[in-house]
Amino acid sequence: MTAFSYRAKDKSGEIKSGTIDAASVVKAAEALHGAGLTVLDLAPEAKGGFNIDQYLSFLNHVSKKEIVIFSRQLATLINAKVPIIQAFEILLSQITNRALKNAIAEMMNDIEGGKSLSEAVAVFPHIFSDLYVNLVKSGELSGTLDQSLVYLANQQEKDYELTSKIRGAMTYPIFIVSAILIVGALMFVFVLPQMIGVLKEADVELPVTTKILIFVTDVLQNYWGLIFALTIGLGVGSQFYIRSSGGRIVWDHIKLKLPVFGKLFRNIYMNRFARNLSTLVEGGIPIVQALKTVAEIVGNMVYKQIILEAASEVETGKSIATVFVARPEIPAIVTQMVRVGEQTGTLHEILGKLADFYDKEVANTLGTLTTLLEPIIMMLLGLAVAVMVAGILLPIYNLASVQ
Repeated sequence: MTAFSYRAKDKSGEIKSGTIDAASVVKAAEALHGAGLTVLDLAPEAKGGFNIDQYLSFLNHVSKKEIVIFSRQLATLINAKVPIIQAFEILLSQITNRALKNAIAEMMNDIEGGKSLSEAVAVFPHIFSDLYVNLVKSGELSGTLDQSLVYLANQQEKDYELTSKIRGAMTYPIFIVSAILIVGALMFVFVLPQMIGVLKEADVELPVTTKILIFVTDVLQNYWGLIFALTIGLGVGSQFYIRSSGGRIVWDHIKLKLPVFGKLFRNIYMNRFARNLSTLVEGGIPIVQALKTVAEIVGNMVYKQIILEAASEVETGKSIATVFVARPEIPAIVTQMVRVGEQTGTLHEILGKLADFYDKEVANTLGTLTTLLEPIIMMLLGLAVAVMVAGILLPIYNLASVQ
């Protein structure tokens, strides 16, 4: 038997907490449910009364990969006519992520209490997106829940692959730039002060480059604490501003205007729009509801406002293309293909092809970025070396030559 600490809500809505002994987390959840409690949190109790997980809760994030695996396994079990509660019990024994385990345990209680799977899933918006909830609901209504889950897993797998490509392409440049900054900081703090000391004692006229290096070195030595505090403050302040409604809109506008990277961001957002809207339309979700759902998950406030505006226009009987054609943020190819899809009744097929097109565009843009960044980084390294030689080594060499 294992001791599980729990936090649960009774029928009156009062929150209760305590411990319960059970053979497994599933049995613990069943016992609590039998006592009339709705489980909010359920985890093995740490020995010695100290539960490190409460201090490392951020580690319980559920990744897209875990959701993909969960969806595929659940689809397989449902297709095999396994009852949903039994399917969840099987999955609980295989899943290692604490947050997902707790979510499944609570979903089991909700389903046993009469809720549908889509209603139970909707309780966890930080794990399951609106797209996920809507497609599960559509699958329940049409009797094709297993197909909806497989389709969801396929789409999320594509999103995961796209994210992995972006991270992989950016890892090398970020590593090199970070190394340059660290080495440069160490040079200014430990190496250059000793060399500059020799030049100051010589009492000779120094080049402009040397004077700039001396100034930067003095500032870093004398005000490093203030610079560090200002850097941290600027970073934290920027994050707070970007997370505010006004700051988010400004930042999302800036991202679209960035040279080279702006094109990459636009392609990513168009890929998300096309793929997710195609998924929802094919799943039988009404177009207005589908547009509102996609607006929440596209990831950019500029495009969110455009898509919500399109949803409002569609409610009045107009087409999506009438909104898109007036917005420069929407590429002409997207507007044209959406118009064709609306006129021919094949919107989900057109959007699927559009998503595939932007998959290739993102891959091509990433390849171009990687190719461009490598020579740019080498040029920066060469420039840094040239400044060091011109500003420090040459004056020291000339001084030694004169003596």
